[in-house]
Amino acid sequence: LKPSWLNLLGRTLRILTSRSLCCLGTMVVKGLKKKQVKGGKKQQLKFVVDCQQPADDNIIEPKDFERFLTNRIKVEGKTGNLGDKITISRDKSKITVNAEAPFSKRYLKYLGKKYLKSQQLRDFLRIVAPSKTSYEMRYFNINDDKDEEE
Repeated sequence: LKPSWLNLLGRTLRILTSRSLCCLGTMVVKGLKKKQVKGGKKQQLKFVVDCQQPADDNIIEPKDFERFLTNRIKVEGKTGNLGDKITISRDKSKITVNAEAPFSKRYLKYLGKKYLKSQQLRDFLRIVAPSKTSYEMRYFNINDDKDEEE
């Protein structure tokens, strides 16, 4: 009874030590830094916010919205820190945001809604995505609701 128990114990110890030896090759040594692969250019993202409809009716000023975005966009957790990573430009009523890779289109929509709320236009305008890289400010379709009721 005793020798078989010791045999079993010896086999499990060998298995455990062989497993730990194979894992030693992947252990991280303190003080050593990982090699970083240097890539070429970072991915540039381009988003467009079209304010055509409300701008034609003089409800909003695209330059005010551009200024709002410039002041409010956060880079690395800080506002007013755009630097070279993000550029905002305006062409008539279209605002273009060029950004390096970690930038969300959804964040742009969030800021647009925040701007509409600050101008008290959130009840009349909405932000819709007509394509993968753009947003558009549109009026709520109030007339469609009246036609459905009749």
